[in-house]
Amino acid sequence: MNKKAGPLFYIFLAIFVFIVMFPFLWMLVSSIKPISELFGDKAFTPFTSKPTLENYVSVFVNYPFLRYLWNSFVVSGITTVYTVLIASFTAYAIARLKFKGKTIILGLVLSVSMFPQIATISPIYILLKNIGLTNSYLGLIIPYTTITLPLSIWILVTFFRKIPFDLEEAAKMDGATLMQTYWKVILPLAVPGIFTTAILVFIAAWNEFLFALTINTEDKFKTVPVGIAMFEGQFTVPWGDITAATIIVTVPLVIMVLLFQRRIVSGLTSGAVKE
Repeated sequence: MNKKAGPLFYIFLAIFVFIVMFPFLWMLVSSIKPISELFGDKAFTPFTSKPTLENYVSVFVNYPFLRYLWNSFVVSGITTVYTVLIASFTAYAIARLKFKGKTIILGLVLSVSMFPQIATISPIYILLKNIGLTNSYLGLIIPYTTITLPLSIWILVTFFRKIPFDLEEAAKMDGATLMQTYWKVILPLAVPGIFTTAILVFIAAWNEFLFALTINTEDKFKTVPVGIAMFEGQFTVPWGDITAATIIVTVPLVIMVLLFQRRIVSGLTSGAVKE
């Protein structure tokens, strides 16, 4: 029989949730504070007596923030679709087909993700500059795919391995080709894992900073993380604008994760338990 959680459990859970949410809550409070309360003694108060939306208005009026949002959405969206498409085919081949060198391929895939970004940024930048892809969407999509593809393959390989092989055998007996089996039998069953992978890839591409800062230097191609980092003024740091922009960027991701948390958990745990 399952034991019911005691009051001590809920106390520790509340403390844990508060610690995790504290930075977000602090930014939320700071984003609605007037400039006079962002500095001095009132800067450390967890509330404000004069809430205002001036910082949110300033984000869209004084900066090309909508452009930054659009750039991030385009780059992250295309990266997600392309990465998940390639990763699904690769993971299917590794998990379901019989050929030599599977372990070596998976090891090479994992080794690619072990390189720190700072070690790869210089050669990637030189390559993209020589072929004329700096200050472009494609110039970010290529390295973002390199970053997110290894994790995507590993997640999907684990998921594809859980799907019973009998389904493929039945499809072959009915005369289905390999691609027909993949599209009509395997892919529909792999939707939770693919959905989870897509969300993780989108979040990783949305939050990436170093490549976006180095490769795209023109304002019309900057993404949200870089755009927010460039909010600094000549003599002061506009903390109100920065916190407001951070909230605007974070809230959609939080809502997306909360709405699809069941699919995310299902996708992450689907390959962890053998039937």
